[in-house]
Amino acid sequence: MTRTPQILTLALMAVLSLSACGKKPAIKETDAQRARAVRVVKVEPRAIIGSLTASGVLTPREEAAVLPEVTGYRVARVLVDAGQYVRAGQTLVQLDGALIAAQVEQQGALAAQSAIQAEQAEAQAARVKGLDGQGVLSQEQLDQRRFQARAARATANAQAAAYKDARTRAGKLAVTAPVSGLVLERNVRPGDLSAGGATPWFRIAQGGEVELLAELSEEDLARVRPGQRASVVLATGSSAEGHVRLVSPQVNAQTKLGTVRVRLPVRADIRSGGYGRALFADAMGQSLAVPETAVRYDADGASVMVVGADNRVKRASVTTGPRGSGLVSLLKGPPAGSRVVLNAAAFLMDGDAVRPVDAAAPAAKPASAKK
Repeated sequence: MTRTPQILTLALMAVLSLSACGKKPAIKETDAQRARAVRVVKVEPRAIIGSLTASGVLTPREEAAVLPEVTGYRVARVLVDAGQYVRAGQTLVQLDGALIAAQVEQQGALAAQSAIQAEQAEAQAARVKGLDGQGVLSQEQLDQRRFQARAARATANAQAAAYKDARTRAGKLAVTAPVSGLVLERNVRPGDLSAGGATPWFRIAQGGEVELLAELSEEDLARVRPGQRASVVLATGSSAEGHVRLVSPQVNAQTKLGTVRVRLPVRADIRSGGYGRALFADAMGQSLAVPETAVRYDADGASVMVVGADNRVKRASVTTGPRGSGLVSLLKGPPAGSRVVLNAAAFLMDGDAVRPVDAAAPAAKPASAKK
């Protein structure tokens, strides 16, 4: 009888021990509790400040073509060559003046002869002045003397003009530079005949100024303004700091491209006809944009993960445009106001539930131009 209480005590302890080791009933989680927290930003218009590049050719700002003004004369001397700087009015070519010298002398003699004949005719006309109706000479003879005087004076004037023309052409035997600048090209040799062809004898870059003529799309033209700073990289690898001088007011109807002229310093290594690439470091544009981290790139192209009103994500394809300062513009994609996942690298599938947390987009900062 003494063992019965002990057995009951052990049984009770076993039951209590088993009760203590039992599991608590599981609590079922909701979809909202299982949702992953992600940072989101809105698709909205933002100012993109960043590097815009454009390529083009180096061309003279103003180019002067030099041709002889008189034809039919041989080139006696060529006084300058390509690569030389010349000043306005400097003689570039001297033509042979032997023929024109004789013509000037001959024309001078004819002009003097005509002037004397005109004076003689005018004197004869002056002697019959006031004799009209007096019967000394017929009216026909009086009129004839007066007409002869006028004709002689007209002939004298014509000969004087021809003499002046001959002297002017003689002065044009020295072919001079119309502007000061750098001689880019020479196409004349001693012995050539000044035949008035279409090919200029010299091409001169006024002031020696060469600038970059770059082509940009209509959208990029809106991001460039006169006076804007640009760093131009030459084919040699060297760079030059320039400024936008002119932005084309129109675009080509076929290519849909417009031109920008960038003024460059006068340097020996900046040659007309060369190649250059401009970097517009402070180009600004306003467009729908998102942070670059929000764009995912895979075999299907660029895309973003859009968070819907039900807090579920869905992939949306996008077409990207200019970028800078951590932002990228969306040419095609979700409308303004859409929420997209900030980190495109996050492993999310269509239909996944998320808990969106608003995040700030990076502030636009000017990009520094690399030299």
